Amino acid sequence: MILTCPSCATRYQTDAAKFPPEGRQVRCAKCGNVWHQDAVAEASAVETPLPQTTPEAPVAVAAPAPIPAPVRPAPTPRASAAASQPKPRRPLLPLLAVALGWIGLIAVVLLIGLSAVRYRQEITVIWPQSAGVYSSLGMNVNAHGIDFTDVDYHRESEDGQVVLAVTGRIVNKGNRELPVPQNVRVTLSDASNHELYHWNFAPGIQTLKAGQSSAFHTRLSNPPATARHLEVRFAKDDK
Repeated sequence: MILTCPSCATRYQTDAAKFPPEGRQVRCAKCGNVWHQDAVAEASAVETPLPQTTPEAPVAVAAPAPIPAPVRPAPTPRASAAASQPKPRRPLLPLLAVALGWIGLIAVVLLIGLSAVRYRQEITVIWPQSAGVYSSLGMNVNAHGIDFTDVDYHRESEDGQVVLAVTGRIVNKGNRELPVPQNVRVTLSDASNHELYHWNFAPGIQTLKAGQSSAFHTRLSNPPATARHLEVRFAKDDK
């Protein structure tokens, strides 16, 4: 019997005995087209010789089976357990310890700074070189721990001469008994703060207990008429 491909019209010669009464599926060897060939319809077909170049008979094929979808392997119990477990968090205890350490360090530094300011007078008595540091910071300190208070002066007339009387108190501002320097200098200066004259005197007291004070009094005959400022301070032993 003769078969003709409905797609490319290629003709084939095949044995009709190979076809059951209900027909079968055939495929074109040239274009690959698949169709159902009815054996009864082809029984009355006229058989004609085909050229030698005619391709071979189509191959009977069955209906293509559906390609199964790929199946992913089920995760192993270990992988599932690892995936379900939450990621470990960084413990808070070390971070808290670091923060508390920094807070403690800052508190210590602030405490030292406040103490250095609050007790600067006592510090300069123990360590006189620190007086320069406090002075550079604008803090006046007395390295001796002994200072002057209630300083006052006035002019008097005595035997026809003008006398300058200077009074005040020497006080111990420390927290322990301290020796009193024995060389006190009084300096007079003009309106431009240029020194005009100075003189020294001994306070007359050797030591002062903590918080104790002692009065002093000194006089100068015929002071400079242009004197406008007066300063009282401890001086070195040189005259």
